Amino acid sequence: MADARSGERPGDDPSVLLQDFVNTLDIDSGTEGLASPAALAGWLSGRGLVPDGTPAHAADLATAITLREGLREAMAAHHGPQEPDLPADLDDALSALPLRVELTGTRPALVPLDPPATAAAGLARIAAAITDAAAAGTWPRLKVCQEGTCRWAFLDTSKNRSRSWCSMRTCGNRTKTRAYRARNRA
Repeated sequence: MADARSGERPGDDPSVLLQDFVNTLDIDSGTEGLASPAALAGWLSGRGLVPDGTPAHAADLATAITLREGLREAMAAHHGPQEPDLPADLDDALSALPLRVELTGTRPALVPLDPPATAAAGLARIAAAITDAAAAGTWPRLKVCQEGTCRWAFLDTSKNRSRSWCSMRTCGNRTKTRAYRARNRA
C-alpha cells in the first residue's frame, strides 16, 4: 500500500523497490523497519526477493543498513544539477553483494550469484534494481525529501524534475512555515 507521502507508484518499475527499501527507516516517526535480522528476512520475503523462511544474520543486517543509507545519500544527490558519484559506503556494500552480469534477452541484467534462499541474494536483487531503474530512466528521479526531519524517498514525477519534498502538504508546508517565521523574526 502506498504511503501518502510517496505520490505516484508506477506498477513494475524497479524504483518502487528501491524507494520502499530506503523507506524502511522512517526518520520522521523514528520507526526502523529493519531492526533485527528477522525483520530483514521478513521484509525481503514479503517483497518476493527471497523464499519464506530464508534466514538473515547480523552481517546481512549490517550490509542492508549500509546499502539503504548509501542509497538514501545517492538519492539526496539527485537534487543537484550533475550526476553524483556513489557514496563510498554504498560502493562498499555493492561490492560485497554476489552479483553477475547475465547476457540473455534483449539487454544485459545483473542477477544474484547466491542461491535464492539467502539474505545476500535478496540484497543483491535490490542492488540489481539500481541498474534496472537506470535503464527505465527512473534512477535520477529517485530523490529523498529535503526536509531534514523526514528524508523520505520518493519518485519525482514532476515535468521539470524539480520536486524537493515528499509531500507539499506536510514537509513543504513545514519548510515554508519555518522560513516565513524566520523572516518575520528578523
